[in-house]
Amino acid sequence: MEGILETNVLKIGTRGSALALKQSGWVADRIRERHPGLTVELVVIKTKGDIMQDVALVKIGGKGVFVKEIEESLLRGEVDLAVHSMKDMPAELPEGLTISVTPTREDPRDVLISKGNIKFERLRRGSRIGTGSLRRQCQLVSIYPDLEIVPLRGNLDTRIRKVETEDLDGIIVAAAGIRRMGWMDRVTQFLPEELILPAAGQGVLALETRSGDARTGEALAFLNDPVTWGEAGAERAFLQRLGGGCQVPVAAHAKKKGGDVVIQGLISNLDGRLVVRDEVHRPFGEYEAAGTQLADNLLSRGGRAILEMVYRQC
Repeated sequence: MEGILETNVLKIGTRGSALALKQSGWVADRIRERHPGLTVELVVIKTKGDIMQDVALVKIGGKGVFVKEIEESLLRGEVDLAVHSMKDMPAELPEGLTISVTPTREDPRDVLISKGNIKFERLRRGSRIGTGSLRRQCQLVSIYPDLEIVPLRGNLDTRIRKVETEDLDGIIVAAAGIRRMGWMDRVTQFLPEELILPAAGQGVLALETRSGDARTGEALAFLNDPVTWGEAGAERAFLQRLGGGCQVPVAAHAKKKGGDVVIQGLISNLDGRLVVRDEVHRPFGEYEAAGTQLADNLLSRGGRAILEMVYRQC
């Protein structure tokens, strides 16, 4: 198979949503700047998650529904690089593929976009809050049991419009997407980790290549941020230790502090009534071990029983 140095063309596989195109377009622009002799093309690929927008993620497979078709195209050699939101990626990658690069992380927090710009603490009892994420839902109702959680699917712009069209009091979305789209004026409130712990990989772009394609990996290496690489690596090690094949209410966020990595994580049941949470501190170079240790801590403190309960329901 010809490499990019022989063809002078780099094809990037991406979803077709406005946010996905913004993210992959940013990567393409950085590559063009670094390698001006290279032709960089975006190839839009529809995923199962994009096609089945009227079905809850948990019912169509959860993790992987936004990446599988792009990964298959990558394996077939139809594209040279895939740009994903890291939080959409399963813990285990298909054989033959690898995450080569993680650019500098965007804001990992969640945000509230509410009707009338009303903050969480001032929302009325019984407020209708839209989210398609079990992780967000379970953490919200564990603190605010009077909320009505409304299942929400669709691209970011579609979800924002649903505040009005679905008569919602607000929606919860990732800050990273809002920042990348330049829609900060729509944000009512940034939600602290004490309220909603982010998803593993939230705010991180994953640049995925074929495992044997060293030339493409080398051409992209300038985009890699070592801090983001370690933080995301800790979070993915956490997910890998937990295992499981369906969407489950888990969260993890790692941050470099001085020479250490600090990773927080939680496991919840579906109604948010059972939650186990912990954090681990280790030297930054031991980021994968930190993620694994955190998962083991949570599993031993009730997390395993919670996950078994969730798996029986999915």
